[in-house]
Amino acid sequence: MLESKRFFKKSDVGWGLVAALLGLAQPALAADPKFTPVDVPTHVYDGGWEHFVGGGLAVLDCNGDARPDLVAAGGSNAPLVLRNISDGGIAFEKVAASGVDMIGTTGAYPLDIDNDGLMDLVVMRVGRDVVLRGRGDCTFEPMAFQFEDKWTTAFSATWEDGQSAPTFAFGHYVDRSDPDGPFEACDINDLWRPEGDTYKVEELAPGYCALSMLFTDWARTGRADLRVSNDRHYYVRDGEEQMWAMEPTPRLYTEEDGWARHKLWGMGIATRDLDRDGRDEVYLSSMGDQRLMRQVGDGPAFQDVPFEMGSAAHRPYVGSDGRPSTGWHIAFGDVNNDGRDDAFIAKGNVQQMPGLAMEDPNNLLIAQENGTFAEAGDVAGVASMHRGRGAALVDFNGDGLLDLAVVNRRAPLEIWQNVSADTGNWLSVAVIQEGANTRAVGAWIEVDDGVAVQAREITVGGGHAGGVSGPQHFGLGEAETVRLRVRWPHGEWSEWEETGVNRGVTLRR
Repeated sequence: MLESKRFFKKSDVGWGLVAALLGLAQPALAADPKFTPVDVPTHVYDGGWEHFVGGGLAVLDCNGDARPDLVAAGGSNAPLVLRNISDGGIAFEKVAASGVDMIGTTGAYPLDIDNDGLMDLVVMRVGRDVVLRGRGDCTFEPMAFQFEDKWTTAFSATWEDGQSAPTFAFGHYVDRSDPDGPFEACDINDLWRPEGDTYKVEELAPGYCALSMLFTDWARTGRADLRVSNDRHYYVRDGEEQMWAMEPTPRLYTEEDGWARHKLWGMGIATRDLDRDGRDEVYLSSMGDQRLMRQVGDGPAFQDVPFEMGSAAHRPYVGSDGRPSTGWHIAFGDVNNDGRDDAFIAKGNVQQMPGLAMEDPNNLLIAQENGTFAEAGDVAGVASMHRGRGAALVDFNGDGLLDLAVVNRRAPLEIWQNVSADTGNWLSVAVIQEGANTRAVGAWIEVDDGVAVQAREITVGGGHAGGVSGPQHFGLGEAETVRLRVRWPHGEWSEWEETGVNRGVTLRR
């Protein structure tokens, strides 16, 4: 069932020449994207070498007012909870006594763990992780989970078929208790699977210092497998990227399955069907080249797109520092609503690694009519030289344009409002179901804008140490009506329904 509310003003649209994007007719941009800084309470992600990584940002509606709120990891500082009080422009206020007051945090992910309709938080730490129940007013209280003292830097969650509780995956970095470390001392990752009223914890070994994890139904079979991106800096020789087939006994995909072995300094994961062929591309951040890969064949085989795509983002594009760049959080989103997904990459040196750029601006890669990407971070105003970490592309003020927030290491949190002119039409889609898995994690949304189908999977995980729970944003170009449907988790497709544009809609199972 589709519920619709037109609560935003329709944008004026001015278009240039209609051209082809990978065989899809799409309108051309009329103006460069533009962002303007927003004043927010000061917050810094800080700490010693255990917080060189991390710095995640969780985005969730923690008080039910349909505005996206923020939880930013603090490292050696306390996390920051910001309540969204936007009314026209973008504004946030600090939540006092939020219950998210522990130190040693590396990141956080939002999801409704107890199926009460309120958003909860999994908080990753250097130390014992914490799961917090949302009270519905942007304050939180501990839930009864017991964790070991680990260094957690990655997380993902899904609901497996027949389960009313979520399955968790926790990615651990260096084993701090290993006297021979830190190099080649990567800790083992953990899989928490529901078993009755409790959880069975299984080891996902070997572990290669995970910095990002994502449960995703990459083959569109209804089962989410677990992709893990690992940091070569510490596994050094024998490690690699991983993907676990989530069978009754999880197993790693191998070359016999079609999996191509590859190694990188893996920081973040993002997925999106960029060319609308029904299969998601995978974007991995790293030191040097960022890896955008397409699926080939029917198995778990992925290969790099050509360098000419413009997605490598391997060196700074402004300033005088020509050393290789360091990518962290990757977020896809259509910032100008032209119907083509763009990509934001938070950039910044780990600390002072001499072989890598210190002046390392964030990337805003704008999808072009011919399927390539063009850098616009400088002209858009988001080319910060701080050490970026976690980030989010989210419409904070409900005007139909994706805004931007970035957590920085040893520098203040930054938020920018998208004030781009001459943008296209858009649609915001929320999915809700009763009972277990209220936010329909694992669902697929399809939006047919008359050109081709845009597909989007609802996931928890990926990015770098943080993620977004909330409506899915679709840029629509000149489309004035669209059809949409959803394949519910472990269920069937709904019927196609038609709706207008420049509005938010909710699909209920």
